[in-house]
Amino acid sequence: MKEKIYEIPINDAFKAQDECPFCWLERDAEQHAVEFILGSQSSYMEDDIRAETDEKGFCRHHFKMMYDYGNRLGNALMLSTHLKKLNAELTKELKSFTPSKTGFMERRKKTEIDPDKPETTVGQWIQGKQKSCYVCEHFEMNYQHYLDTFFYMYRKDPGFIETIKQSKGFCMGHFKDLLEMGEHKLNEKEKQALYPVLFDLMEKNMQRVQAEVERFCDKMDYKGKDLEWGNARDSIQRAMQKLGGGYPADPVFKEKL
Repeated sequence: MKEKIYEIPINDAFKAQDECPFCWLERDAEQHAVEFILGSQSSYMEDDIRAETDEKGFCRHHFKMMYDYGNRLGNALMLSTHLKKLNAELTKELKSFTPSKTGFMERRKKTEIDPDKPETTVGQWIQGKQKSCYVCEHFEMNYQHYLDTFFYMYRKDPGFIETIKQSKGFCMGHFKDLLEMGEHKLNEKEKQALYPVLFDLMEKNMQRVQAEVERFCDKMDYKGKDLEWGNARDSIQRAMQKLGGGYPADPVFKEKL
């Protein structure tokens, strides 16, 4: 079956034989977004791009990634206009803020703050700003297409199931998303055919990673000094990826000078 252009990223991700094809796609997308705005194209100078970065800002992770990338002037220019817009909104929020009335007995109670459900209008505004990120949205928009394409390829390409079987499975987070999406995208017959494949794949590869980490631990013991390393040398970072996603051992993504 001839490969369609929208299938190329999915096929490339599976060919990479990564611990999770969707982590591979996520890394590619976020690096592309950072390079797009701060790289040689200097997209941060374009009015429409600056308007987006001013509005959406960046999350903690991607602020760090942008700082590490380099281009201090590009970072500073984006921050300057983003701060200008943010400070104008902050002033408006503070002026309209009305403190709640708290009774004496309520003040004496132990207070537990739910970070996901701020009660004040300013807290709700700040939470919205902290959850908004230009780079995150770049991937999230593509991620939905990747998930759709995964299930389209499974339904239309008889050979794709073998590609899935030959992979190393997925990280826990992206595996969860596949199941959640599968409940809506697949009919009962398709679920009965795919789910056992995914479950077997995850169990087998999670156990593989566990064994590799255990081999690493054994190699650190003097009794295991003569054991073969096998695939255990980089098992720590791959186990972290399987559990939490991402690439903890990746070098810093830097500007190409």
